[in-house]
Amino acid sequence: MSTGNESKWTVDTEPTVRDIDDIELNEFDTRPVAKFVFAFAVGAFFFLLPIPWDGQITVPFDVAVSYLTDTFPTAVGIYSLLIILTGGLLTTIAQFDDRRLGSLDLAYYDSSLVFWFLRVVGMLLAPVMFFKLGPEWLHTAGTGGFMWETLVYSVGVIIPTGAIFITIFVELGGLEFVGTLSRPLMRPLFRVPGRAALDSLASWVGSYSVGLYVTRNVFERGGYDKRDVFTIATCFSTVSIGFVGVVADTLGLLSLFPVIFLAYFVCVVVCGFVLVRIPPISTMPNEYIAEPDPEMPFRGSVTEYVRFAVSEAVGKAERGETIFEAAKRGFIDGLKLTSLILGTILAVGLAAVLLSAYTPTFEILGSPLVPVISLLGIPNAEVVAPASIVGITEMYVPVLIAKDAAPMAKFFVAVLAVSQLIFFSSVGPMIMDMFNDVPIRFRDLVFLFVLRTAILVPLVAAMTHFVAALGLLQ
Repeated sequence: MSTGNESKWTVDTEPTVRDIDDIELNEFDTRPVAKFVFAFAVGAFFFLLPIPWDGQITVPFDVAVSYLTDTFPTAVGIYSLLIILTGGLLTTIAQFDDRRLGSLDLAYYDSSLVFWFLRVVGMLLAPVMFFKLGPEWLHTAGTGGFMWETLVYSVGVIIPTGAIFITIFVELGGLEFVGTLSRPLMRPLFRVPGRAALDSLASWVGSYSVGLYVTRNVFERGGYDKRDVFTIATCFSTVSIGFVGVVADTLGLLSLFPVIFLAYFVCVVVCGFVLVRIPPISTMPNEYIAEPDPEMPFRGSVTEYVRFAVSEAVGKAERGETIFEAAKRGFIDGLKLTSLILGTILAVGLAAVLLSAYTPTFEILGSPLVPVISLLGIPNAEVVAPASIVGITEMYVPVLIAKDAAPMAKFFVAVLAVSQLIFFSSVGPMIMDMFNDVPIRFRDLVFLFVLRTAILVPLVAAMTHFVAALGLLQ
């Protein structure tokens, strides 16, 4: 291995491929096994267990977040206001003095001038949104009201809540277990470590916010290089299963939820497979920001992979923190990360939804797509075309645009909107702010959105015609 400065760690040679006989497996002692089993059970229950709730099937994590935001909206609003103000203030102090403030390391809040500016704008906007100051058009349900009371509230609660359980899962062996079992798929298909499957799984069943938290956590420990992070953040920070259900319900297609979700899954896999092999992802350097900890190449049968995965998980659980320590650190790290990014999300996201609601920008940008959509045989092309572009602002806006369209158009928009992944009301600024040491640039995200859309439009059109041919879109 060679190192330069903090962000220039590289791996000069690939580790030797090993099989089960070359590895000294960990002893399955009672205490570490119990820690791993408990952590895995808690994580599986919180993020994976399907339960009926409010007429839909969801997971306990979604129920917990929804309960907090719906039952205590005023408290969540005050918390969101305070944490944005704190993030903006600490970033401002860090611009001039990156020493410690008591036990708080101000270097964590140091940022580029662009993100300092955005956090300050978010800090100024937060009281405006909380107290509903200014013109009424700023606070409508489709603009500021949606941005503040839905996105800001949700992200503000999701990250620290999810961080508690994700940290328990990661610290006590869950990452090693999932990552080891996923190696035969993730590296050949997407050129990322097997452990990246956990980031993707956290997004699928929880939220892209939780998935990105996992990515940041592993990145800081040397488990990912910059190209890995770029790939995971832009290809696997997916819409949760619960939100796909919300989209289907909004368009009156809830009966087709399994079909929509399967189409969405295929779209994510196809886009990921293609995009990791072309710029800008393929040209991102393989540099680490910490001592590299690459996965050891392994070959073996399914049974041997399971034995190796359990051994790795138990070894991590033995070395890891206690459950309480992991939960406490996860919550604190989640709060710090939330204070870092929530102001940026508010500043950029509000600008994006206002641009979509009050200017003809996306109708103009979408007009060249009208003949393309018509040629692909999708009805209501004049509605579908702008909906295909406006998703860069917020993934839910295309759904609202198409809610009165023909069934084929609704299905097309439903799958396309959740598959584009990159939008600037939340995930775009979150990625840029969380990973400014990669760096992921605004123009890269816009270009990737265009590439994803170019891949998805014909793919989703083909899927739409197939589903229609089965008689499911009447």
